[in-house]
Amino acid sequence: MNDSPEKRNEWRAIFYVQARVAILFVPVVLSLLIIGTLAGNERKSVPDAVDPTVTSSVK
Repeated sequence: MNDSPEKRNEWRAIFYVQARVAILFVPVVLSLLIIGTLAGNERKSVPDAVDPTVTSSVK
């Protein structure tokens, strides 16, 4: 393998670009996880006896 300083600097530059791109996706992934957690908490194991979406005129 060639361990020249130029090659190491090139690999280091590639790594830095990949790290910066990955950092851009961190907020997206975190927000999706938060949304998923909040949406998952609204499920109930036992449904209510009265459906709040049904009005009194339509039963």
